Amino acid sequence: MLIPRRAALAVSLLLLGTASPAPADEASGKANADDARAAIFERFPELDADSVRPTPIPGLYELSLGGHIAYISADARYLLQGDLYDIDSEANLTEGRRSGARLAAIQAVPESSMIIFGSASLPHTVTVFTDVDCGYCRKLHRQIADYNAEGIRVRYLFFPRSGPDTPSWFKAEQVWCSADRNDALTRAKAGQVIQSEDCGPTPVERHYRLGQSLGIRGTPAIVTERGELIPGYVSPPDLLEYLESDG
Repeated sequence: MLIPRRAALAVSLLLLGTASPAPADEASGKANADDARAAIFERFPELDADSVRPTPIPGLYELSLGGHIAYISADARYLLQGDLYDIDSEANLTEGRRSGARLAAIQAVPESSMIIFGSASLPHTVTVFTDVDCGYCRKLHRQIADYNAEGIRVRYLFFPRSGPDTPSWFKAEQVWCSADRNDALTRAKAGQVIQSEDCGPTPVERHYRLGQSLGIRGTPAIVTERGELIPGYVSPPDLLEYLESDG
C-alpha cells in the first residue's frame, strides 16, 4: 500500500537526527550479525534492540521506528528508503512489517479510551483516526449504522488534524467529557456545539501522538484488524469486501 513521500522520508530524518559519527574503522561487507548490530547501534545509539532486524537480503538490516521502516547496510553507512518486495511471492515485505507495527501499537490502547460503535460480537473491527471537523469523517459517521449492519464494528481514536490547542482539538475534548460520548460525537459531527464540564485529562493527546508515530497525515484513517492502513473514506460495502479479502 502506498504512503505519502513525506511519511517515507520521516524515518530517515528521525534516524539521521540521532546518528553518531561513523566509526573510523568501518565494518566490512562480511561482518557477522553481531558486528553489524554493533555498528548500527554505534551509529544510532537511541534505537532499542527490537528496532533492528536482518532482512532476507544478506548485509541489509531493517530499522523500525513506530510505523516507519527503513533499511541500512551492515556497516551502518548506507540508509535506504522505500518498500522491499519479494518478487517470487509478490509480497510487500515492508508493508507487512508496517502492518504488524500498527497493529501492536493500537492493541496497546485500551478500548476504554476509545469511542466505539457496534457490538463486540460483530465479525469485523476497524479502528478509525477521526477529526470532528473533517468532511469525509462526517460522511463516514453518517453511515455508521450501515457499517454496523455490514458486520463492522468501528472504534474511533481522535486525530484533530490542526493539532493541539485548536478548535478541532477542543471539540474532541468536549466530546470525550460528555456524559454520552457516542451521542456527543454524533452531534459534533453534525455540526452541533458540544458543551461539557472539564473532566480532567482526556485521551486526545495520546491518540494524536499515536497517529503521528504511525504516519497518519489525514482523516479518516482506517486501520484494519490486520493492521493495514486505508487512508480516506471507504463505503460500508466496499470496506466489508476489503476486510473479507486477502488484503
